Amino acid sequence: MASVGLQFQASAGDADPQSRPLLLLGQLHHLHRVPWSHVRGKLQPRVTEELWQAALSTLNPNPTDSCPLYLNYATVAALPSRVSRHNSPSAAHFVTRLVRTCLPPGTHRCIVMACERSDVFASACALARAFPLFTHRSGASRRTEKKTVTVEFFLVGQDNGPVEVSTLQCLTNTTDSVRLAARIVDTPCNEMNTDTFLEEIKKVGKELGITPTIIRDEELKTRGFGGIYGVGKAALHPPALAVLSHTPDGATQTIAWVGKGIVYDTGGLSIKGKTTMPGMKRDCGGAAAILGAFRAAIKQGFKDNLHAVFCLAENAVGPNATRPDDIHLLYSGKTVEINNTDAEGRLVLADGVSYACKDLGADIILDMATLTGAQRRVGGGLREVREEVRGPGAPAGLLPGAALQRVHLGRGRHEELRGGPGQQPQLLCRPLHCLAHRLRLARGLGPPGHRCTRARRRARHGLRGGPPAGALRASLRGPSAEPGVPARLRGGRRGGGGRGEGLQAAQARVRPAALPAQRRTALPRSALINFKQLEENTIRGALVCFCV
Repeated sequence: MASVGLQFQASAGDADPQSRPLLLLGQLHHLHRVPWSHVRGKLQPRVTEELWQAALSTLNPNPTDSCPLYLNYATVAALPSRVSRHNSPSAAHFVTRLVRTCLPPGTHRCIVMACERSDVFASACALARAFPLFTHRSGASRRTEKKTVTVEFFLVGQDNGPVEVSTLQCLTNTTDSVRLAARIVDTPCNEMNTDTFLEEIKKVGKELGITPTIIRDEELKTRGFGGIYGVGKAALHPPALAVLSHTPDGATQTIAWVGKGIVYDTGGLSIKGKTTMPGMKRDCGGAAAILGAFRAAIKQGFKDNLHAVFCLAENAVGPNATRPDDIHLLYSGKTVEINNTDAEGRLVLADGVSYACKDLGADIILDMATLTGAQRRVGGGLREVREEVRGPGAPAGLLPGAALQRVHLGRGRHEELRGGPGQQPQLLCRPLHCLAHRLRLARGLGPPGHRCTRARRRARHGLRGGPPAGALRASLRGPSAEPGVPARLRGGRRGGGGRGEGLQAAQARVRPAALPAQRRTALPRSALINFKQLEENTIRGALVCFCV
């Protein structure tokens, strides 16, 4: 699939499926709303209307299903109709899976996607992830033919008019950027080192007419970027800080995106094990996504000042590697004592964020990174949607749910997260697993894995009503308690149960009477996301929705 070209068109035209294989894709109730007159020219003379209706009647997505219409040249596939905490209304991550498994082979192929207008953007990004650009398979270099896939969206629902040309251009720019980010992440470190990553940044800059600012090697140390320099100084290819800046006339605010670009993470002297190190080429996913997002945003005509800051380094082992107990001076002026060299992400991001604040004068700073999974134990699985922060540059209605997230930690006795009266909460520099342990003790929940009776828990808090008011405990280890969601989608035993708390149970832990008025209602389901899916989308570059 490395040489596949994606084309988004308002109408893919008519063709015999034997000469142009076809995949019809969508949720079952959306497929039933596709008239035969719309797909007739794409299926005849191989498929009749009776066969089309019979195929739709046999589909039973559980969670997905597919049915061949004519040999392996035409297929109809149904997405799941139910939405769980692991999925979104568009069922985007199922789109990628179905396209990879059900799209018929061929040089020129067609995909017809039936969905609502609000799901077009997410579906297009999911389609792009099904066609990666990177491959080193044996024999791939000998295949020189150029393959194309034409994508047509059939819109259902209230706003079911044709897809506008501006929307198609937005989808083209976005999917090209998603595939760019995916290619960078997929490329191994012996090819995608810091030097190569800088070349990718220069290529994007040349395409957009922007000259990047690059600070490298000893200059980082001289100018005070102790975090980036300390992480990457042991590698063969020196670390770097690169910046792409878009400063149009009439800008009203300055936005900076900071990406973590660890091209490979061995863990340093706190080295990873043989089972956790493979796959660490993907640790540059944050910087790759920022590069793709920046490219897509500028091509869409971003009207404010926008800076993309890339913190590039390889966390390698060598004579010059940072040791535990070393002390680095960061660009912010603060000193940091290292107790775990595998916690390098926060060091490079600290320098990047400080540079964006001090030198670029950013009003809004967003950092993107593949950080430690221990954040699940600290923050739980709940996020609150901030509707006032949306992705600029996209056509109206295309991104109704794109928003940033805010962590819900509750109002327990968290000395580790509190900086004193009137101060912003801040995280102390300590191992996250220790912090999570102490948070549980502060809430009276016991150490991880600890079970205590209800009466003992009440006695520990000194309250009749259980945990302190406002404290929220969300466990990610158990199945969802949502009604109507199959057990295989919940992830766990049938019928619920287990040690984890489901969506409704986690919401019920918040005592409304003790919370401010604006937080008394339970979070909507649209405000809940899954960490694993977010991490995967971040790595694959799908979070360009923050800008387009």
